[in-house]
Amino acid sequence: MKADETRRRIVIAADRLFYEQGYENASFADFAQAVEISRGNFYYHFKTKDAVLAAVIEHRLDERKAMLRQWEQEDDNPASRIKSFINILIANQTKIMAFGCPVGTLCTELAKLDHALKSEAARLFTLFAEWLEQQFAELGCGDQASDLAMHLLMRSQGVASLANTFQDAKFVRREVDAMHQWLDQQTPSTTTKDMKRDQY
Repeated sequence: MKADETRRRIVIAADRLFYEQGYENASFADFAQAVEISRGNFYYHFKTKDAVLAAVIEHRLDERKAMLRQWEQEDDNPASRIKSFINILIANQTKIMAFGCPVGTLCTELAKLDHALKSEAARLFTLFAEWLEQQFAELGCGDQASDLAMHLLMRSQGVASLANTFQDAKFVRREVDAMHQWLDQQTPSTTTKDMKRDQY
């Protein structure tokens, strides 16, 4: 097996283990076992657990950027793109109910540990916040775009946290539907002035 492929498999396995077990609980032995390589081979690729974490964060960023680009390529409507973001809660519902949000749980754990890479992990939230702000701006929300983006990010995180706590699939579905309705209400309506102007 080529070195690059082995490294990639380690990062993918570590990504899953950090999500399912938490950063502190996942060990080198877990990584090596998941990839079915020796400890020595593992240390050839990563000397420290923090090096694995840094690689996992970059991997997650790359995956999320690719996902956002795909949404942009598939749909010209910013509202539909935002709904794709909201629908992550449905698409990943089983995992979220079992382990929480992969971004939120990692950022929370690293913050509690005051880990040196906590700001790097926060880039995942920044990526979503900036992308959502762009979508709301394209939707015509003007100066409110940033606040709306943060509100939606906050709300989706709250749903993920409560879904993990209460294990209630119907709750997730209701909240996703409610967020869709909320989004529909954010589309700027035609002003009375514009309506009058159109009459002349």
